[in-house]
Amino acid sequence: MKIFLDCLPCMLRQVNEAAGMATENEAIHQKIMDEAIATLSKYRDYSCVPEMCGAMHRIVKVHSGIDDPYGEIKNHDISESLKLEPTIRHFASQDLDLLLGVLKVSATGNIMDSGVYNNLEIESCLKEEVEKPFAICELDLFKKDLQNAKLILMIGDNAGEVVFDKLLAEYLARNYHVIYAVRGAAIINDAVMEDALKTGINDYAQIISMGCDTPGAVLDLCSQVFIDIFNQADIVISKGQGNFEALSDQQREIYFLLKAKCHHIAKTLDVEVNDYVFKKSIGKYK
Repeated sequence: MKIFLDCLPCMLRQVNEAAGMATENEAIHQKIMDEAIATLSKYRDYSCVPEMCGAMHRIVKVHSGIDDPYGEIKNHDISESLKLEPTIRHFASQDLDLLLGVLKVSATGNIMDSGVYNNLEIESCLKEEVEKPFAICELDLFKKDLQNAKLILMIGDNAGEVVFDKLLAEYLARNYHVIYAVRGAAIINDAVMEDALKTGINDYAQIISMGCDTPGAVLDLCSQVFIDIFNQADIVISKGQGNFEALSDQQREIYFLLKAKCHHIAKTLDVEVNDYVFKKSIGKYK
């Protein structure tokens, strides 16, 4: 998906936040911001927001020497999500259709995004979020596709939401081989292998690395192993906005499961901001 001009200040804000977490040295912080602003001016050279975000956050790592500025936040989010797991399971079981229930919970886990929301009181809003219906939910189509499926690829997003995804993986693992893909290196608060293993999702899914350090599966930067699985999977479930931005123009069937957190994503999907979406697409969104 193309980069909108409104994306530029959002990316700069995020880099400024990451720089502040990575260093207290004002000179280093200023150097990071100078290079980030220079990178912003070349936004036309990038295919999508996740590709550009990856480039900008590498600047933070290079100048600060800190590979994972969001490490403590990710650990906190995972810890809080694990504490909430009994509650999450209860919410999922309340739906008459358990598959719909675990899809709702997985989508709700997308609120665990420190790159978008700060100081979010997870427990206080979880019930309200789970009770929201999907604005778009192509569940019947998904069930039909499941009838002939063997291999399902789930593409993960934020570290804290992996616990929420675990319920969906657990449900699918009853009848299918499930692979759960995470980022190849730390980027914002997205999950890497170490983060995913802390959640126990490996009890139900094979965890693999995408091989990229972008907040979205930018295929040109992913490993050949990941690309082969992406192409071979009978069903691909893509979590979150970053993966949507990176994959929405791909010419293969993908189920996008996300919360529309900004105006441009909402408009593209023809929903309202903060709506939940579970939609099958084949290269529709450029």
